[in-house]
Amino acid sequence: MMKPLVIAIDGPAGAGKSTVAQKLAARLGLNYVDSGATYRAAALKVLEAGVSPEDESAVVEVIAGAEIRFTTDGDRCAVWLDGRDVTQDIRTPEVTLAAAQVSRLPEVRKKLINLQRSLVQGRGVVMEGRDIGTVVFPEAPLKIFLKAEVQERAHRRLQQDQEEGRASTLEQTAYDIGRRDQLDAERKISPLIPAPDAVEIDSTRLTADQVVEQILKLAQERRLV
Repeated sequence: MMKPLVIAIDGPAGAGKSTVAQKLAARLGLNYVDSGATYRAAALKVLEAGVSPEDESAVVEVIAGAEIRFTTDGDRCAVWLDGRDVTQDIRTPEVTLAAAQVSRLPEVRKKLINLQRSLVQGRGVVMEGRDIGTVVFPEAPLKIFLKAEVQERAHRRLQQDQEEGRASTLEQTAYDIGRRDQLDAERKISPLIPAPDAVEIDSTRLTADQVVEQILKLAQERRLV
């Protein structure tokens, strides 16, 4: 049997990771996983429990029995927490900030990284996040680091929020993205950096489909597909 293919896509918020990863997975017939959703789901559970996202022991206790899973129905990828669909609930600014805080806790990262690794099934997976190529799957045969200018990322995230019914402004969105970038870059464990062998792609002036085509070409050149 062939070993499942893992394609790792990392990058900051708003760089286009989710859209690109989903399109790429569909083109290749692979599963898609948003690793950040595991942290968001954990953060949601923590906030609902009234626990500080920076209290490691309390956070670990709250999420110890959490069930986090993913399902795909057509073009929709759903995130489930303890049997309920939280796909929309985990996208609020409050959960976004809490997820960045929770992700800095070593014991929480250890638990959720193990969960992420267990999600490689079938022919393989396209997994996107912030440390997939550096920590979760350092041996992945194809690693992409997707980036874009901050203003462009803020425009994209604001458009996504509006399409999903969340009210915000460009200024607030840009601030939230800048704050998330800072937290991700400054954390001691798994900071947001490209893997040494990652291929960097600037998506600022590219469509998602153009980025997908670049990645497909790389995969073909490496005889992965």
